[in-house]
Amino acid sequence: MAFKRYHMVVSGEVQGVWYRASTETEATRLGLTGYVRNLPDGRVEVVAEGAQEQLDQLKLWCHQGPPRARVQSVELHVQEATGEFVVFSVRRHH
Repeated sequence: MAFKRYHMVVSGEVQGVWYRASTETEATRLGLTGYVRNLPDGRVEVVAEGAQEQLDQLKLWCHQGPPRARVQSVELHVQEATGEFVVFSVRRHH
């Protein structure tokens, strides 16, 4: 089965509402690898690799987010997986 990479940028009230930690929990539950991090402009970046079905489930979850989040949009770019990740983790933004 060919793995894919979903690169998503989530806009809205998504920082300071447990979005990253909740995304990490959900992605790990789905067996995906990659990372989530805050961007300096207030958005959240999600890079996830795995099977299409699990990636689609994560994408749906990202549109909702944790209870305190208010997601306005999720920008999605589908790419080929690189296999560079071992786990799904929270990264600090630079």
